[in-house]
Amino acid sequence: MNFEPFICFRYLKAKRKHGFISLITVISVAGVAVGVMALIVVLAVMAGFTSELRNKILGVNSDIVVQKLGDTINNYPELIETLQKNNDVISVTPYIYSQTMITSGENGTGIVVRGIDPESVAGVLSLSKQMIRGEISNIDQHKEVAGKPPGIIIGKHLARQLRTGMGERVRLLSPSGPLTPMGVIPKIKTCEVVGIFDTGMYEYDSSLAYVSLSTAQKFLGITDAVHGLELKITDIYQAHAIAKKIEQKLGPGFVAKDWMLMNQNLFSALKLEKTAMFIILTLIVLVAAFNIVSTLIMVVMEKTKDIAILKSMGATSVNIMRIFIYEGLIIGLTGTGMGVAGGLGLCEILSRYQFIKLPSDVYPMSTLPVKILPFDVTFIAVSAVVITFLATLYPSWQASHIEPAEALRY
Repeated sequence: MNFEPFICFRYLKAKRKHGFISLITVISVAGVAVGVMALIVVLAVMAGFTSELRNKILGVNSDIVVQKLGDTINNYPELIETLQKNNDVISVTPYIYSQTMITSGENGTGIVVRGIDPESVAGVLSLSKQMIRGEISNIDQHKEVAGKPPGIIIGKHLARQLRTGMGERVRLLSPSGPLTPMGVIPKIKTCEVVGIFDTGMYEYDSSLAYVSLSTAQKFLGITDAVHGLELKITDIYQAHAIAKKIEQKLGPGFVAKDWMLMNQNLFSALKLEKTAMFIILTLIVLVAAFNIVSTLIMVVMEKTKDIAILKSMGATSVNIMRIFIYEGLIIGLTGTGMGVAGGLGLCEILSRYQFIKLPSDVYPMSTLPVKILPFDVTFIAVSAVVITFLATLYPSWQASHIEPAEALRY
């Protein structure tokens, strides 16, 4: 007869006079459940934050950037054709990057101006999805209407800071102007606001503006040249390996940077924070494991006579160990199951109702992001069960070494 589970369940159903042990058992189950639930929710929030931040960054920046060391790229149309022959590359677009001043009336600030090709940029960046007013194609309006200033697309917070809106004019000032006897005269370019975008990231929305590639070339005096090429690839998680292949194909003088390398510090910090939070919250499960140890030790102390009688009837030390290991595992599995259910339920509530709001000028998203990863949930559940199993070994070993004669004598 397999009597170990039967006796285990009998011990878990404590009598009224043993209510204190039953209360400790409930506390142990609750401790494991709270620890598992906290781990699932925190890691889901961390995973959601990382995923949302990655999407925000890739919405403004490309998967891979190709640049020429110490120089601009003059033969970029031929280079684009070469890169598009690569099976891993979906789309390529040229860009120009410059730090300038922007003014509107009495308001002004420093920004980053990016010259883009309206036709090819849609295949690399998701700028069109971020537009809240206007269209990307409007930045080439001066080609259609003579005498009309070129268009510029600015961020939502930048428009608010400059107190400007659609159809109003702004001025770009570049310090790299011609040298005269009076000093360096800054270049000034008047543009018309033809679009406003919202990336959800305050840093971009308050300090980034887009103009057409031709406008940026004329403004900076680098006609028929670009600062680099932006690439959209098939698998963003293979960006590093694809960037290395592109560098080898283009030869010396060119460098290819993937999105993970350009944001390495940020994602490394998020990964370290996620690991630290996992270690810290695992301590909650360890505390619950110590509760299981104390519960089983008290059960062993109280059931000493029962253990002695079982051994006298022929039960082996292994049978006795199994009884208390089963009891500890039932506590651990019950707590883990309740914790997983509670954690997944709380994550679903946070994801569906989004009642926790975040300040947009501090965080790159407005609500608390949640993303449940099956691997994280499985790893947490398995870790909790393993910890509770290890917690049962010492009390079970102690129970198996009780001498029947000594226990029955007293």
